[in-house]
Amino acid sequence: MDLHQIKYFLAVVDHNGINAAAAVLDVAQPTVSQAIQGLERELGVPLFHRIGRGVVLTSAGHSLVGPARRILRDVVAAEGSLVDAAGRPRGRLDVFAMAALSADPVARLVGAFRREFPKVSIRIGDLRDETAAASLIREGHCEIVVCHLPAMDCAGLAVRELGVQEYWLVLPPGSAPLSDSLPDPLPLAELPDLPQVTVPRGSSLAVGEIEQAVAAAGRAIRPSVVVEHREARLPFVLAGVGATFLERSMAEAAAARGAVVRSLEPRISRAYGLVYDPAALSPAGRAFVGVAEASCP
Repeated sequence: MDLHQIKYFLAVVDHNGINAAAAVLDVAQPTVSQAIQGLERELGVPLFHRIGRGVVLTSAGHSLVGPARRILRDVVAAEGSLVDAAGRPRGRLDVFAMAALSADPVARLVGAFRREFPKVSIRIGDLRDETAAASLIREGHCEIVVCHLPAMDCAGLAVRELGVQEYWLVLPPGSAPLSDSLPDPLPLAELPDLPQVTVPRGSSLAVGEIEQAVAAAGRAIRPSVVVEHREARLPFVLAGVGATFLERSMAEAAAARGAVVRSLEPRISRAYGLVYDPAALSPAGRAFVGVAEASCP
């Protein structure tokens, strides 16, 4: 087998089909199909059941997923273990981050890192489920995860707090005269009874904390739309569907697009930071942790 076969196999697994994998890999669908068929011939077992236009992993396919991820992780780790003549890291570093943290602090950290270590390329993966942070590292998807804290199931891993993210209320443009009567900061006890654009509770640890804080103030969140993709909340708010709670940096960006925003009293906030395996960090990974620690109070 070769690395392309392993890469294509995992792409089919991760994107639930050959066509989707081909689109993500930017190759023709027959290329992915032929790679999978070649891998199955070499291993002597079918890796997928073909069901209509879709595929489902066989038991042999399930058994291959873990080793395949470790193979690709080892390749990336080998690239990241390279240093130049001056001993500075080069290669590639894989980081997964929550979308809300990608704008800040991840973009800021990557900018500082790249200025100091321009020979390292960074791939930022989308962390859609914060409860999966530890498993992403253990399964070899990445070296570092940037997520809200406390992170779950982190025995044997390092957790480094970098800062605290505050949540603000964001209302649709044209919310006057209601918004004119809302003080800033807005006491949670005076939270207006507006339909809310929310995400599933399990997708973010912060969602439950927001609901608890609102309930403690004697108010309630009345969902109008529940969206799977957190980044879709703002377009729905801007379209007038309802209000939502966004991280401060995203709320400030929303205000620039016409939304009405209010900070909250008492503040709703959550710590964020890095999760990583210190024993498995490449030179590039260690350098990124060092930059993060120096850049954040």
